[in-house]
Amino acid sequence: MSASPRLVIIDNGGANIASLRFAFERLGCTPQLSSEPRVVRDATHVLLPGVGAAADAMARLNRSGLAELIPVLTQPVLGICLGMQLLYERSEEGDAACIGALAGTARRMRAARDRPVPHMGWNQLTLERAIPLLDQVQTGEYAYFVHSYAVPVDSSTAASCDYGGTFAAVVARDNFFGTQFHPERSAATGARILANFLRLG
Repeated sequence: MSASPRLVIIDNGGANIASLRFAFERLGCTPQLSSEPRVVRDATHVLLPGVGAAADAMARLNRSGLAELIPVLTQPVLGICLGMQLLYERSEEGDAACIGALAGTARRMRAARDRPVPHMGWNQLTLERAIPLLDQVQTGEYAYFVHSYAVPVDSSTAASCDYGGTFAAVVARDNFFGTQFHPERSAATGARILANFLRLG
């Protein structure tokens, strides 16, 4: 881990921000919460959380000017849950145009009698390729999910999950990363991923 990573958590109305801050503080990093483009631009690491609807979240990012800034950032950027979906081009949720740092569309998951949507709870990861964000994380480890939309597996996928079909659980492309699950709620596996993120760059 770098001596003093300047982590900024983008303040975009997510209900999980407090638990994210505590998770990083347990790792010895005190993040700054901000929606100011200047502050985000100067960070060494940027985290985009998200809980709620894609269209509402994108409206806030557009108002703050961050929707234009995020795709041109060069430092490590990690999107979590909805934040990961916002890194893509579009979401079927509200037919929202998203940030476009990654190619693709988040799509509504299909419910079944034994498979309700939202997909909520613990599920297993399957590693698709090795990336530094997943250092010391193994296939079969569990992470905690809460979501109704998901991104299909493609060349950006580093780990997948199966819930009536496979979807991208961890993605990586250049300096952009995402976890569909909540690492701050995923026990030791999640803590390892957050620590790995702080070592990037």
